[in-house]
Amino acid sequence: MFQIDVVEKCKANDRNAQLKLYRQYCDGMYVVAMRFVNNANDAEDILQESFVKAFQKLHQFKGEVTFGAWLKKIVVNKCIDFLKSKKQHLVSLDETYMNPVVEEDWTVDDGISIQLVKEAIDKLSEKYKYVVLMYLVEGFDHKEIAQVLDITETTCRTRLLRGKGQLKELLKTKRYGTGS
Repeated sequence: MFQIDVVEKCKANDRNAQLKLYRQYCDGMYVVAMRFVNNANDAEDILQESFVKAFQKLHQFKGEVTFGAWLKKIVVNKCIDFLKSKKQHLVSLDETYMNPVVEEDWTVDDGISIQLVKEAIDKLSEKYKYVVLMYLVEGFDHKEIAQVLDITETTCRTRLLRGKGQLKELLKTKRYGTGS
C-alpha cells in the first residue's frame, strides 16, 4: 500500500511524497537510461525529463501496472526520442510482409560473459538494438515494445529475430577470437 499512498499524495502536489517517489526510483531508472544512451550526462538529463513528465502526467497513472513499470516506459520512450534526435536520418524498411519464426532460445556458450553480451548488443543496428534491449534486458513483451516504438507486433517479432541473429553472429566472432 505504500506505493499507492505515495502516488496519491504526489497527485495532490505533496512535494515530500514526490521526493520520496523520486528517491525510490531514480537509481533504477538511471540504470535503464544508461543501457540505452551509454553516457552519464545524457542519462541524467533523460532521467530528469522523465520524472518531470511523470509528475505532469501522474493523473494518467491508474495503477493497472506498478508505478515502476509505468515510469520505466516513460524513461525508455525518452531514451528513444533522445537517440532519434541525435540521428541525422533513418532509412525505413517495410517488414510487415514477413512472418518471423518464434524462437525463444536465448542461450549462449558458457564462455561468453554478460559483459560481452552487453557489448554485442551495443553493436547491433539501431532498430534491432532497441527491440533486443527492451525484450531481453528490460522485460517488455512484443505488444509493449510495438506501442513504445510505434511499430506493429509483427515488425517487433521480426526485428527481435533478426537482432538475435546479429547478436549470435557477433558473439560467435567473440567466442572464436576473430573479433575485435
